[in-house]
Amino acid sequence: MAPIEEPAPTAAEPGAGAADPAVRPVDVLRVTSVQDVTRAVRRVTLTASAAVVAACGPTMSLLVPRPDDRSPRWPQVARDGRIVWPQGSHGVALRSYTARRQDPSAGEIDVDFVLHGDGPAASWAASAQPGAVLGLASAAPLGASPAGWLLLAGDETALPAISRILAAAAPDTRGVALLEVAGPQEEQPLAAPAGVELRWLHRAGTAPEASTLLVDAVAALSRPPGEDLFAWVGAESAVVRAVRADLRGRWGLRRGQHHAIGYWRAGRAMSPAG
Repeated sequence: MAPIEEPAPTAAEPGAGAADPAVRPVDVLRVTSVQDVTRAVRRVTLTASAAVVAACGPTMSLLVPRPDDRSPRWPQVARDGRIVWPQGSHGVALRSYTARRQDPSAGEIDVDFVLHGDGPAASWAASAQPGAVLGLASAAPLGASPAGWLLLAGDETALPAISRILAAAAPDTRGVALLEVAGPQEEQPLAAPAGVELRWLHRAGTAPEASTLLVDAVAALSRPPGEDLFAWVGAESAVVRAVRADLRGRWGLRRGQHHAIGYWRAGRAMSPAG
């Protein structure tokens, strides 16, 4: 599930740069608690030093070991951001996730994992217990910009990012958030400005990879007047491409007025960039 716009660093060939002194170890995050937010979403609370949590951007490149591996062979990170993988088999996967919550004073990060499928991250989260570890290779911003009118569109994998965008929006922000989930049982409480409408879209038995709910919902919207608007979209890659084409074509949005990221691909496990 490689994102359309992948914030993670480019991986080097195994062993490349192993003798290069300009590398650093990855930060290691340790699980302190696990909570099932819904049937399909598991929230894992991770701990690290206050400095690591404070410096971490919301979109994180996580290194996910095998579920039974408590002592993974972590890669290193080169000065230019490349990941320098160890020689031979290491059993660590690189995935991009948005933290639902970051609390530097407590040294805590909450990450929500969608448990659909059997990808490395979903498998790790399904069996995660206190003491389990993840690696943090790098972090990046959400790609959102403040605007007087917001369009947010995403499925379960995008809810952490959308929740943070809504929480950071000015109180007088207007707009609409289109939120696709399996059904009412998968809705989550989201704090939003009074002028932003939350529309939950239920697949009602349709497979996630077959759903066109977000594409149809955006197509049914009329473009608001003016230029003080921003659209953020995160979902399955083909869905994101279709929505982005609509926003660039019918809406006429410029590059700086939208951000669209494919969090997963049909036929692959449904977890952000996993």
